[in-house]
Amino acid sequence: MLDILQTVLITIATLAILVAVHEFGHFWMARRCGVKVLRFSVGFGRPLLKWTDRSGTEFVVAGIPLGGYVKMLDEREAPVADEFLSQAFNRATPKSRIAIAAAGPLANIVLAIFVYWLIFLNGVTGVAPVVAEVAADSLAARAGIVAGQEFIAVDGKSTPTWETLQMQLLERIGEDGDLHLSLKYPDSDLIYESTVPLNGWMQGIEEPNPVRELGVTLYMPALLAKLDQVMPDSPAERAGLQSGDLVLAVDGNEVANWSEWVDYIRDVPEQSVTLLIDRDGQQRELQITPERKLDESATAYGYVGVSVAMPEWPKSMQRSVEYGVFGAAVAAVDKTWQMSAFTLTSIKKMLTGLLSPKNLSGPITIAKVASSSVQYGFYSWLTFLALLSVSLAVLNLLPIPVLDGGHIVYAFFEWVTGKPVAEQVQVWANQLGLVMVVFVMVFALYNDVLRL
Repeated sequence: MLDILQTVLITIATLAILVAVHEFGHFWMARRCGVKVLRFSVGFGRPLLKWTDRSGTEFVVAGIPLGGYVKMLDEREAPVADEFLSQAFNRATPKSRIAIAAAGPLANIVLAIFVYWLIFLNGVTGVAPVVAEVAADSLAARAGIVAGQEFIAVDGKSTPTWETLQMQLLERIGEDGDLHLSLKYPDSDLIYESTVPLNGWMQGIEEPNPVRELGVTLYMPALLAKLDQVMPDSPAERAGLQSGDLVLAVDGNEVANWSEWVDYIRDVPEQSVTLLIDRDGQQRELQITPERKLDESATAYGYVGVSVAMPEWPKSMQRSVEYGVFGAAVAAVDKTWQMSAFTLTSIKKMLTGLLSPKNLSGPITIAKVASSSVQYGFYSWLTFLALLSVSLAVLNLLPIPVLDGGHIVYAFFEWVTGKPVAEQVQVWANQLGLVMVVFVMVFALYNDVLRL
């Protein structure tokens, strides 16, 4: 129950920040353009908190935290007194309406740049992508890649860490042509160039993993059965297990890694087992009885309430980059541009069938990722916040009626032709746009449920 509550609160906080920044962009630009703002709302439904400023704008925090809006004075929505006609949105110039519509997404872009700037200012640490294994007869094997080599570039772009390698490979989803890889051995400056021919690579694959699809397993330290957190009032705490304990054996069966320990415990719900552990160099035996729990398919499994202690990476495999204030700003702008382009490319590939639409995520996945990112640390959550902010900006700029991009198209048409889009055409287009948006949201939610 506490985990669910934490997930809900973190998701609400994340969405509230994104929505507040987005709507503030519209609000700020509307006032700069002389358009009167009647209401600034974060959330929908019954107001939980509201106040009015000196300009007569009502600020609202509502109970359904799944969006927000800025309501402006507009003759199309309600009669406007003669003395306020000059402040009506529909009376604003096309250029002003374009600026107001674009200001929301641009505010999210600015937020992403600021968040990435904070991240880069703190320095970026990653793990070198060193090949541990190459599957027989895989793309990597046919390209001559061998264990021990380190990826240093994909298509000429540097890949110093796991993350950068994955991102560069993901950009080639569904494409044809040659994938150019540059590798080297850790203790050598000699560069090995490999070419992998692609033909609709990973096209239509759900949750694509490009490194795995190449046939490569990257090196990581052995994940031992060493305990990190012991949950309060759990079977592990009652048995006397402590953070830092290393499980050596269960019922006399040697435990080589974390996976073996987890598999054994899951198979013995409500059965007493004997543990041999190492604590500060001394071995001792403990008795523990896993609780019985049910998974999504109503299958029983054992649970003891512990988490794994992550292993330390060798210093030689850690890659750290430090930035100054200006350097962090340049890197933040570059990262925001890269993620914006990647989002647009992904949308294009999804529409053309090169990328499986099952990769589309909805609120449940967002909630799960938001919660898990906080567990990995504040900067991990910041990274997720920046990514969501970029996605919100790009999606809202798409030329779909009811979205900001649709309003920009209407205003641009009027700017160029000198005539507004016919009101009936706008009504039909908005209805079509609303159907499209609702369909995408329902499909994304459907994908979320399948993932559960």
